Order: sequence, then C-alpha cells, then structure tokens
Amino acid sequence: MKAGVRPFAVPLAESLDTARGSIERREGLVLRLDADDGAVGVGEATPLAGWTEHYDECERALGTVVDAVDRGAAPDDSLDALEPTPAARHALDLALADLAASRADEPLYRHLGASDRVESVPANATVGDAPADQTVAAVERAVDAGFDCVKLKVGARPLAADIERVEAAADAVDAALRADANGAWSRSQAQQFLDATADRLEYVEQPLPATDVPGLAALSGPIALDETLAAVDVADALDADPAALVLKPMALGGPRRAVAVAERAREAGVEPVVTTTVDAAVARTAAVHVAAAIPDPPACGLATAKLLESDLGPDIAPVADGRAVVPQGSGNGPVDAWGNAAGAHGGDRV
Repeated sequence: MKAGVRPFAVPLAESLDTARGSIERREGLVLRLDADDGAVGVGEATPLAGWTEHYDECERALGTVVDAVDRGAAPDDSLDALEPTPAARHALDLALADLAASRADEPLYRHLGASDRVESVPANATVGDAPADQTVAAVERAVDAGFDCVKLKVGARPLAADIERVEAAADAVDAALRADANGAWSRSQAQQFLDATADRLEYVEQPLPATDVPGLAALSGPIALDETLAAVDVADALDADPAALVLKPMALGGPRRAVAVAERAREAGVEPVVTTTVDAAVARTAAVHVAAAIPDPPACGLATAKLLESDLGPDIAPVADGRAVVPQGSGNGPVDAWGNAAGAHGGDRV
C-alpha cells in the first residue's frame, strides 16, 4: 500500500456571510491510497475552524498517516489516532470506504448500507446574510430553480432585522424555510426569535453556542444542532431534544461515522440532515452518498458546488430542480489525488 497527500485551494465565487464571519476560500488536502492490487481510494480533508481542527493540524495528522503507511502499517490502524482531527480522519475514512466500494464494484452509498438503488436525494438552498429585500430575492430565485426548502443564515444583524427577513421570505414563497444562527445568540435572544418565527420555519439551526446543551434543551420551539455535534457526544446532543441533527461528515470524522450517527438520530425520532462544510468535489460527492445511504432523507445541504469558483474536478453529483444526483459508478468517483477527473461511471483513476 502507498499513500500520498496533496494540498489544494479553491476560492468561493462570492463570500458566504454567516454569523461566524465570511467564508471566501477553502483550503484542504486530498489523500490517496494506492493498494498493491491496483485499487485506489481517495479522501478529502477540508478543515473549517469551529467544526474541525485547523489546516496546519490537519496537514500534520495526514502526514503521520503517510509515514505510517510508508513503514508498512495498514491505513486503518491510523483511524483511532485521528480522533482529535476530524477533517483528517474524514479523509482517511473516505479513502478507505472509497477503496472498499471500488473493489466491490458498487457505488459508495451502497457500501455505506443502502439496500436499494437511489437516483437522487432532496437538497436545500442556502441564502447568506443580507437585507430583507435581497433575502427575498435570493429565496425567490432558489424556489424558481426548483428548491422546495431554503435555509437562511441569521445572527449577523439585529434580532428584529432577522425576524423581518424570515417573515418577508415566508410571505413571498410557498417553500419550507430553515434558519441557521451558527450559535450567535443568548438564551433570551434565541427564545425571542423562536417565539416570533417558529410557525414560519421548519427549525432554527444552532441558536445557541455549541456547548450550551442545557440552554438548548430549555428552548421552546423546533431547533437543529450542528456545531454542538463537534463539541459534545451525540448522546448529549440528543438530550437537548432537537428536531434535527445537522450531520457534516467532515466534522464527524468520515462518511461511515456520519451514517452511524444518522441511524442513532432516527432511532431517537430525530431527523438527520446531511450537509457539507463547503467542501470540494471529493468530500461533497461523498456527502451525497451519505444522504443516499439514509432511508427517505429530508432536504440536505448539498447544493454547495455553485458556491465555488473552481473545484478539484467536474461535479458528478449536480443539483437540479432541488435534488442532487447520486453517482452510480464504483466507489465515490469524482477525482484522483492530482485533480484528474474520473469518469462519471467510475473506472480507473490514474
């Protein structure tokens, strides 16, 4: 077995404004595993502070994986050591799953547990922070493009302004709406927002800081947890009685772990919503496979390719009419470690 890592950087087409600040560029690393039998597995690590480790930590962690493989260790042996660095663990977990699915000549979502063929999964659109009129225009464009569900970024402006934005969007379109505060509010602010908008929204995502599980549990109204999953155990997050868990495979440590958390959520009567950390093609496609491995998934945050000005390769899981196409070739499938496109139906990646 051989292993190699290569860095990449992709700019966003325009900055994504959130309560945590603007995202303008995504930097990451691609991990490639070359087995002695010619099989290849590819994974991506695209760290995002607040959800995962920093880039430098991720780079060092993946370097230890390459060193261990060069010394003859099995790649699987490094998974436990990568627990403190979830983005690095995601890269290795995805590369291993891609390798196994490719060897079995099955698409990644089938390897992850899906029993039936899945052609597409529902996706939501995301609208960044903007004044009410611009928010309405963006939501209307999303609905015109076929999205039945739109998520609004909130928490970066006064509470009254965000309430106005939600009300204006709800009045303008007949679509499911969600709001994402990225942990920006106090308990009183979060409850005020929920009281004003709960009947207009499916849920409010991460209304309080990640570790305030008691405060989250005390809120009255539908909430979803995102950053909390990167800070506390899943069981503790479920104790907050959320309506949904927002599952970022990059932050959870890999696609296989994301599917396992989705199963735990469903057992608890909580909806698992798969989303990305504005990843490049390798991880974004894997997130589509994760969503496809979940029976009857809700609208998921998979429509992020359009946010990138450039990418690692062609988008083989495009979103159209509010649904993401699920690739049917072997493995994950999008690109190899050097950015060469794989065929849309799998095949060699050299």
